[in-house]
Amino acid sequence: MKNENNWFDRHDWNTVLRDVYATTPQQVEQALARSRRTLDDFKALISPAAQAYLEPMAQLSHQLTQQRFGRTVQLYAPLYLSNECQNICTYCAFSLDNKIRRRTLTDDEIRREAEAVQQLGYEHILLVTGEANQTVGVPYLKNAIRLLREYFAQVSMEVQPLDQPEYEELISEGLNTVLVYQETYHQATYRNHHPKGKKSNFLYRLETPDRLGRAGIHRIGLGALLGLEDWRTDSFFTAAHLQHLERTYWQTRYSVSFPRLRPIDLLENDTITAKSFDRCMSDRDLVQLICAYRLFNEEVELSLSTRETPRFRDHVLKLGITSLSAGSKTNPGGYVVEPQSLEQFAISDERSPAEMAEVIRRQGYEPVWKDWDKTLVQL
Repeated sequence: MKNENNWFDRHDWNTVLRDVYATTPQQVEQALARSRRTLDDFKALISPAAQAYLEPMAQLSHQLTQQRFGRTVQLYAPLYLSNECQNICTYCAFSLDNKIRRRTLTDDEIRREAEAVQQLGYEHILLVTGEANQTVGVPYLKNAIRLLREYFAQVSMEVQPLDQPEYEELISEGLNTVLVYQETYHQATYRNHHPKGKKSNFLYRLETPDRLGRAGIHRIGLGALLGLEDWRTDSFFTAAHLQHLERTYWQTRYSVSFPRLRPIDLLENDTITAKSFDRCMSDRDLVQLICAYRLFNEEVELSLSTRETPRFRDHVLKLGITSLSAGSKTNPGGYVVEPQSLEQFAISDERSPAEMAEVIRRQGYEPVWKDWDKTLVQL
């Protein structure tokens, strides 16, 4: 079988890191002047040198986004089905070593949660679980998709990586999109943050989008957890990963998300304590990254979650973002079944979907409640 990691092996982390921070203003200007940009141009646009060019980057990003996506912003909501997890991840409240009460929704509870989300206006859903193959493996996911298809036109998921035949089985049930974040592309740092569980296998996770591409999934979502490592270098590797996938599985659609590390709650001696992280990127950095992705790839969908503050999300709405979550609950049963259960991470933007839709309209855009790719395919 073809080595799926050729794209990854062609790039050395330390070399990319050095090149990014050695970028000159002239290289940034050359990248901005081009009509089609390369990975080297992306490297220049995420560099510290590009911070002085943020205004022209933002203007061009706005222009390119409107040309491709028009004045529309897609809204989505996650539905957490379980906080069971067999992995230890240092940044996640669902980590195996966090002694929280574990919860997996039953069929009736899934229906109740689905009805609540549907009443918010959504026509598609993102199902999310921890990574526990025995509890929330393929049989559970297959059943959940069947249940959710009664309520939603399109079902996406963000769960543990699976094998290609398992993805094919779920796609046949109506699975449309899979989000799988590498967390960080730096292998040593990855090992430090994932010491136990199937997720500790760096290469298996890295190869997941290829398995999805071969399985024929409609859309793949990529991303790095911004704050685990140098965000610029991780973002370069995410862009290189995206380029590899687009060239190999050209019929598949792609999205990139920007999950910044958020505080999590830990249970210690029956007391909940908050854990924060100190390597997070600034708001200005994230604006730069969003614009750099749009200048690099005019077709990719760019998504921003409720991890971000209302002020920030309102500000970047016109700069390249094409989808926003709203009214999100990051705990199993969070909408109606058990609202007070422990969240996976802290939410910053607690506005309702209706409030978010009104914000979008006030900025001259139209909120979209269903998957636009599915709509276009049916035309």
